[in-house]
Amino acid sequence: MTTVRVWDLPTRLFHWALVACVAGLFATAYVPDAQILWHARLGYAVLALLLFRLVWGVVGGRWSRFSAFVYAPRSVFNYLRGKAHPDHLVGHNPLGAASVFAMLAVLLAQVGTGLVSDDEIAFTGPLNRFVAAGKGLAATWYHKQVGQWLIVALVALHVLAIGYYLLRKKDNLVRPMVRGDKAVSRPVPSSRDDAASRIAALLVFGVCAGAVYWVAGL
Repeated sequence: MTTVRVWDLPTRLFHWALVACVAGLFATAYVPDAQILWHARLGYAVLALLLFRLVWGVVGGRWSRFSAFVYAPRSVFNYLRGKAHPDHLVGHNPLGAASVFAMLAVLLAQVGTGLVSDDEIAFTGPLNRFVAAGKGLAATWYHKQVGQWLIVALVALHVLAIGYYLLRKKDNLVRPMVRGDKAVSRPVPSSRDDAASRIAALLVFGVCAGAVYWVAGL
């Protein structure tokens, strides 16, 4: 066995910050209207994190890049048949990759509909005035009645998958996302995780956060 840096620090910080923000969004969604401001702020934070992850998925560490876990249908089929490629056991396996892409898509849809929503009570999204009234109301309906429950379903599946891999396959998927390193059976390239890459990640996040701040102020 050899130890390899799988998840760089920016990826790990993104992951846990996203967990905290999504939890906060659900908490603020079901408290008195005075908390709608914090709900919106957390939504903006999630958007900044998602934009960062999209960029980091192109320029980030080896195993954080989308190219590392975009699998061909044949590769997915072989994995499901128990014929995993060695790379499946390092970063995201095909099922984990599908979960990542689904979560990114659903969260982007959720924050997108939030930006154009209008609940006609306490909150109007900063981009609402750029869409027709009917579309704004439809986005609000999706945001409240569909999107949040899709997120709940994906989170539940994610937690169940972690439990399954831990209990049945003795593979702790949480530890590498905390420590960054993972023990693998063969030497593989490590994700770059030095001071330069971390500074680059900070700059990327700063640009993403600035863009979201501009959108929020429209």
